[in-house]
Amino acid sequence: MNNSDKYSKVFEKSFSIKKSKLKKLKYQSIPQWDSVGHMHMISSLEKAFKISIDMDDIIDLNSFENGKKILKKYKIII
Repeated sequence: MNNSDKYSKVFEKSFSIKKSKLKKLKYQSIPQWDSVGHMHMISSLEKAFKISIDMDDIIDLNSFENGKKILKKYKIII
């Protein structure tokens, strides 16, 4: 599985959402992406990519698309 697939799967599983809806997905745009869902998704990203995400980046990761930019800081290219 490539990085793009891994990244999408984390969001699909964390928020029970179809892949076709991911591109426009933003924090609190669906009921599942609340503060608890956010931390679950962050934990899943950390496990999937074997990284530790800084607190500032956890806060800034507020959309599916923005998350791709943040992961570049960790040398993860989506």
